[in-house]
Amino acid sequence: MHLIVVGLNYRTAPVEVRERFALSDQELPLALQALKNTTGILEGVVVATCNRTEIYAVVDRPTLCGHFIRSFMEQWFKIPRIEFNPYLYMHEDNRAIEHLFRVACGLDSMVIGETQILGQVRDAFLLSQKLGVTGTLFNKLFKQAITVAKRAHSETSIGESAVSVSYAAVELGKRIFGRFDHKKIMILGAGKMSELTAKHLNANGAKEVLVVNRTVSRAEELAKKFDGVALSMDEAMNRLHEADIIISSTGANGFVLTRDKLEAALARRKQRPMFLIDIAVPRDIDPICASLSNVYLYDIDDLEGIVETNMENRRKEAVLIEKMIADEREAYLEWYKTLGVAPLIRGLQEKAASVHEQTMESLLRKLPDLDEREIKVIRKLTKSMMNQIVHDPILRIKELSAEKRGEAALGLFVELFALQDDVERIQAEMNAEESARAAALAAESRPAESRPAEKPSNASAILSQLAGAFR
Repeated sequence: MHLIVVGLNYRTAPVEVRERFALSDQELPLALQALKNTTGILEGVVVATCNRTEIYAVVDRPTLCGHFIRSFMEQWFKIPRIEFNPYLYMHEDNRAIEHLFRVACGLDSMVIGETQILGQVRDAFLLSQKLGVTGTLFNKLFKQAITVAKRAHSETSIGESAVSVSYAAVELGKRIFGRFDHKKIMILGAGKMSELTAKHLNANGAKEVLVVNRTVSRAEELAKKFDGVALSMDEAMNRLHEADIIISSTGANGFVLTRDKLEAALARRKQRPMFLIDIAVPRDIDPICASLSNVYLYDIDDLEGIVETNMENRRKEAVLIEKMIADEREAYLEWYKTLGVAPLIRGLQEKAASVHEQTMESLLRKLPDLDEREIKVIRKLTKSMMNQIVHDPILRIKELSAEKRGEAALGLFVELFALQDDVERIQAEMNAEESARAAALAAESRPAESRPAEKPSNASAILSQLAGAFR
């Protein structure tokens, strides 16, 4: 079995290409079912956002399956592969695991350390799991990806600082005022930057927001989104004194706020401080206003300096997260290596437990006068001895499972301990459990008559190969 990811993202493909590979919430379940029915695909998850479309799969033959996934993309999106091949990337096994972990942690995002992608990865996995498109390998892998991403954000400060100009403006306001719920905020301009700023203010508790624009209808449109009040530019100039914080991004050719206007506003405020953030290019606020008492003026260069400092801090935190990712990748690979010998290990443990129980029964028949305390001590001691006896063989089984020529040794191991019947029985039980889980998940998502035939899970295939080696 092999893990593979094929995709394109904001680094490899421009938006006019990425938008052709977009999947709506209604389309995604259908695409997953089609992926599940693709030749060579045993498990699958599709992560589709505005910045990336990635297909994760467990495959039986990686070289051919790269071709099969491209064929799926060609047929589903109705785009000739010659048009999208130059934008694709493909990672296998170790690199595929590492890529998923980096994506979930936000290290592969346009904004390093953003948290939205974690929710998107989780939702993509849960949908695939619900539809029965994942199995043993991906259930473990994606849960581990979600866990490491949560650790990344709880154990480092990668997501704590502002990395956009609009968010930096809000952060700057918080540093000075602490909170916004008792401050009146005026936003000059109703463009994209103003909307982003209003969104951040709203998320940080701003209650009174005045939205100002030369076109009042546009101001009304933006104000409605955030329970604000729309004003014309003339109205705003008459109410400047009400604003504790003014954020300006109008795109005007000249200064919107001049020294005279601010002096008049300060006089009406009885010299209470005003916090001004000018994120317009060219600037909206005359820089000479910074010389006024009780006026704190910051322009876009100040904010970009804050953003760059914060980005550098995030890059430093990313180094720590890369170490977490490397450790989690190795932990997953260690688990993966032992997956195929799970029936053998379980068989050995069950045989040891059976021998222990038979020995205890024989002992109790021969020594009927033992009291409860003595029986408990003997049972604990003999169980400990049995566990120690099988400990080293289990470690060796795990080591052999990772060796290229380990199959013959494992087969001999089965013969020596007479575990053939146990391995086959346990394998059948595990296969049945896996099939039952897949069937239950599939039943939740679609009517019985529409269900396609279940594919054998990757675990089933691995265990079948192992059992074959033992015969």
